[in-house]
Amino acid sequence: MDRTRISVMCVDDHRLVREGVATLINQELDMEVVASAANGEEAVVLFRQRRPDITLMDLQLPAMSGLETIRAIRRHQPDARIIVVTVHQGEEDIFRALQEGATTYLLKDSLTDDLASCIRAVYDGKTPLSDGIKARLEERKSHKPLSARELQIVELIAQGMRNKEIATTLGISDETVPVHMRRLFAKLGVNDRSAVIGVALRRGLIHIR
Repeated sequence: MDRTRISVMCVDDHRLVREGVATLINQELDMEVVASAANGEEAVVLFRQRRPDITLMDLQLPAMSGLETIRAIRRHQPDARIIVVTVHQGEEDIFRALQEGATTYLLKDSLTDDLASCIRAVYDGKTPLSDGIKARLEERKSHKPLSARELQIVELIAQGMRNKEIATTLGISDETVPVHMRRLFAKLGVNDRSAVIGVALRRGLIHIR
């Protein structure tokens, strides 16, 4: 079957990654990189200018996150086909990306083997997800969701704040913080603050750059 040349935009804040992805893609006879962006704002502008068939999107971008960029692109073109390409494999990262409208989710350590076939599948209207990604989404279903307040507290714990500092930052009483802590520990299945950070990082609830 004849296939038109698939146009691809790569969005990643690391130049070496963009160049490496371009090398992988441009060696394929049926696809080419037509745009490359180092941040979300640039990606939105280039998307409107070049209208790529497929956009490869990192999640960790300066200023405007990958999720925000996906949202902005899909506001302009609701049927935009976006493949998240990232090192993050936390269940929340995957869930949020797909919720925002990413077509599929690809880990950077599998690019050499999977990138071209994934691009072709998405171009053909498919939504390929690896068994590993599906397993993380299934695992997420067994976890109790955190409230917005609990997520704030996780972020503040990761910043090294103690209970009194958390209370001051959030504008709540000193007595309220331990109540939130007990609920947070129960939901995450942990017994101390350091374990909160470990579980939150693994699940993709927070990131430390």
